[in-house]
Amino acid sequence: MTGTLQGKVALITGGGSGVGEACARLFAEDGASVAVMGRRPEPLQRVAAEIGGLAVPGDASSPGDCERAVQATAAAFGRLDVLVSCAGIMREGSVTAMRPEEWREVMDANLDAIMQAARAAIPAMLRGSGGSIVNVSSLAALVAPGDMAAYVASKSAVAGLTRSMAIDYGPQGIRVNTLAPGWILTPMSREEMRAIASAKDITLEEALAHATRYLPLGRMAEPVEIARCARFLASDDASFVTGTMLVADGGSSAVDVGYISLA
Repeated sequence: MTGTLQGKVALITGGGSGVGEACARLFAEDGASVAVMGRRPEPLQRVAAEIGGLAVPGDASSPGDCERAVQATAAAFGRLDVLVSCAGIMREGSVTAMRPEEWREVMDANLDAIMQAARAAIPAMLRGSGGSIVNVSSLAALVAPGDMAAYVASKSAVAGLTRSMAIDYGPQGIRVNTLAPGWILTPMSREEMRAIASAKDITLEEALAHATRYLPLGRMAEPVEIARCARFLASDDASFVTGTMLVADGGSSAVDVGYISLA
């Protein structure tokens, strides 16, 4: 039985850990040739070696690094069919609390990196028969936690950028979609849970239960669960899906906050 990505060539930014790593592993299992890009060479090289892929160290917010990653992917595998932009960071702070350089850092990593990766990848896709781009945003594109101004703004902007790209390149055979995960068990979220555990003087397991207590599914996602959503959007199974957002949040956005406040 062949996978839905059999024979495809994919470039995944942020591919050394978290959702990016999970995408790289799942896509390779599914039959794709995979290149992973990220700022830390060691985890990239580990992932690439374990999946038989290509490691391309670089910063996705850098136009030159993105061009180099696309060229290396096409040179190694002959073309480029799929781009999954997973690179991103989180910084806390309201607009009056955070420093301007922190705002710029978040925008560079979460928004500019997606634009730069697409800008480099689209010409390569157009030299073939089109392709699929999956921009990983966040539930924060729909709902806003406190003291996360730059993160929320950047993730919301990804959704708008995705729609614009879908309109511009759909006629040329390139689909572009947003994937918006909720809580995921990644190194980033584990650090957040450790901070909650420390602040409340509870265990990490109790912090996890506290953070997910109102989610209908009552838990965080494993990275591979989000990778499966990315695989669908990247594959020909989603051939009529473009310009939209797939929310994978365990039901979080369906919860009535007003009702919870009365419970």
